[in-house]
Amino acid sequence: MDREEFAGRVEAVKARLYRAAYLYLGSEADALEAVDETVYQALRGLKKLRQAEFFETWITRILINECHRELRRRKRLAGEEALPDTAGPDQYDALPLREAVRRLPEELRQVVILRFFAGYTQAETAAALNIPQGTAATRQRRALALLRLELGEEESV
Repeated sequence: MDREEFAGRVEAVKARLYRAAYLYLGSEADALEAVDETVYQALRGLKKLRQAEFFETWITRILINECHRELRRRKRLAGEEALPDTAGPDQYDALPLREAVRRLPEELRQVVILRFFAGYTQAETAAALNIPQGTAATRQRRALALLRLELGEEESV
């Protein structure tokens, strides 16, 4: 893959990367910085990408790692993850939902963010997290059940 093709593919997925980064980090500035760092790291490591059809999964994995790095840095500095204080995507704007998602265990939160807020399919989510698709489905069901309990909605079976 040459640099022009790389640039075109990055532009095609940039909005999804930003949404995912915003939901992980909770701040527009941090999300933009994470996406920029992701693009930089991806360009530097472009030769490591063996199959171009896995570009989106590959760059999403880089983004997730970058978001985790930023969250670890925040914890070291503040001792505790700070609440987001800026507005973002409409679906995530409600404070109870934001808080409920933030309190999910990390492995469940990853699936929820990628599936429902960043717009990834279940297969893309599983590939990005490097887990089997069945595991992604199980984590999604578990996360949704916990969110329903947290937000006080009754399950209708």
